[in-house]
Amino acid sequence: MRESEVDALWIEGGTNMKYFFDVSWWMSERVFGVVLPAGAEPVWICPGFEGPRAEELIRFGKDLRIWEEHESPYRLLAEIFKSLPVPAKRVALDPNVRSFVIQGIMRECKAELLDGSSLINSCRGFKTEKELSYMDLANRITKKAYKWAFSQIEPGMKPSRLRSLISDGHTQLGVSGGGMTLFGTQSAFPHGSRKEAGLMDGDIILVDGGCSVEGFRSDVTRTIICGTPDDKQKKVFDIVIKAHSAVHEAVRPGLPAGELDRIARNVIGDAGYGPQYSYFVHRLGHGIGMDGHEWPYLVKDNPLLLEPGMTFSNEPGIYIYGEFGIRIEDCFVVTDDGGKFLGGMLCNSLENPFGE
Repeated sequence: MRESEVDALWIEGGTNMKYFFDVSWWMSERVFGVVLPAGAEPVWICPGFEGPRAEELIRFGKDLRIWEEHESPYRLLAEIFKSLPVPAKRVALDPNVRSFVIQGIMRECKAELLDGSSLINSCRGFKTEKELSYMDLANRITKKAYKWAFSQIEPGMKPSRLRSLISDGHTQLGVSGGGMTLFGTQSAFPHGSRKEAGLMDGDIILVDGGCSVEGFRSDVTRTIICGTPDDKQKKVFDIVIKAHSAVHEAVRPGLPAGELDRIARNVIGDAGYGPQYSYFVHRLGHGIGMDGHEWPYLVKDNPLLLEPGMTFSNEPGIYIYGEFGIRIEDCFVVTDDGGKFLGGMLCNSLENPFGE
């Protein structure tokens, strides 16, 4: 904050409040949040009748200021900004702050309002060893839950039944988790379709989901086959796994994030499934941590240089509408000398999705 000449940061309820202060708060029209001054103790703002509950939850900072139902929380915020040890003239906003709150602050406060994304991303975008251990465990749990659910697949099964099994598998391993399940032609829709049909012999099955361990997420996609794959299914799978492997082999600090997307897209395009977004219809991957999708992103032309501690999904895919889609997704962390997959159990083939 000092390097960016920011006097204070305003954070509302949501993942950023959970990350920095370990407080989970449901966001409503009543403003609740925290002012974090540069180099001083946090100041909380809360609806009056919620004060006792806030006192139970707040672990960091003892200054809790309330506003009653007929009062303006934005006027209270303006008073807080002026009363800080160093009055706040430049205030950064949590990027998740809602527009009506921003408008309210603008009406009452003379401070210059700034986008706080870079401040927050520079903290959340780099994972500690403890955070990585949670993510590694979460990814391993999801893969084990998938493996158990996949062992019960049979022709005639509905996608909803497989979803239930995946959820049950996570529960048996001590977490709440689940997965999107797509059969046959519906697997060509990366995020699903309204249509559902019973599983038939020869159908591709695509599953994408995850869970959370101590607030840190997993994200795993596996594509398997009901029965025996045909030549085209095997060919497309081999192309996708080649792209997945080429990306992992290229990971290293100092590489632009967009270069990984280019590598995967070139493998797929050179194999006849191009150009660009023709069949590989989405970016290569996203950052992951306490949110399933978070900064930064592995997307075309992103110049951001990879650094140790950054975590991403690696999820190339080929989608042929009217036939099938294949995607393989594993999360990884950038290390000092390359990259490391989280959760192990890597995919070898349509028949062997966990490398065992």
